[in-house]
Amino acid sequence: MTESPAAHADYLRKDLTIDQKLALKTAAARLKTEFTDTFGVETIERFLHSSYDQFAGRATVVNFLPLLAERFARQRLRALARVEGKITDGKPTVLFLCTHNAGRSQMALGLFTHYAGDRAVAWSGGSEPGDQINSAAIEAMKEIDIDISQEFPKPWTEEIVRAADVIITMGCGDACPVYPGRRYEEWVLDDPAGQDLDAVRPIRDEIDERVRRLLLDLGIVV
Repeated sequence: MTESPAAHADYLRKDLTIDQKLALKTAAARLKTEFTDTFGVETIERFLHSSYDQFAGRATVVNFLPLLAERFARQRLRALARVEGKITDGKPTVLFLCTHNAGRSQMALGLFTHYAGDRAVAWSGGSEPGDQINSAAIEAMKEIDIDISQEFPKPWTEEIVRAADVIITMGCGDACPVYPGRRYEEWVLDDPAGQDLDAVRPIRDEIDERVRRLLLDLGIVV
């Protein structure tokens, strides 16, 4: 009998060290404090544990699982708050999607966040998330003083897609989600996977130009 991903994740969770279990418990406490006026405890814990499950089956460093789960759960809870009208700041929300969420969409997210600051909200995701961020993409972004080394490949989830006003896709094809009422753009870009730094620089520069144009379309002056 084949073990389901959820069952496998549950096994990993039971197999965590005392320190890792404590880290997950501490993460839950932080999220409860942050979202106490927005969501119930059951919702917060469900999002944390389902976020953990997203990474447990493919994580290469188990020690980081509670931290990754907390960061992803926080993003998802903020997205859900927007969907449910509990955050009504009017900021445009953009979702960048590619296949592995390891190169193109991460560079786009880094550039968008750098230029927009707190005037907009941006997330990224992948249809088949990789294990780590592309090292050449990290170096290419470092050259323009943008650090994406602390980001991590992650999937898209329903609440994140529903919260987005604009969805930018980059080569994920039919695997990318389609929801009515969203603005969609397909950015045709070379995939930096397996490429060296010299090959990734022009991809970064093209993404930079596209991000600037998108920001202008959204009424955000760079």
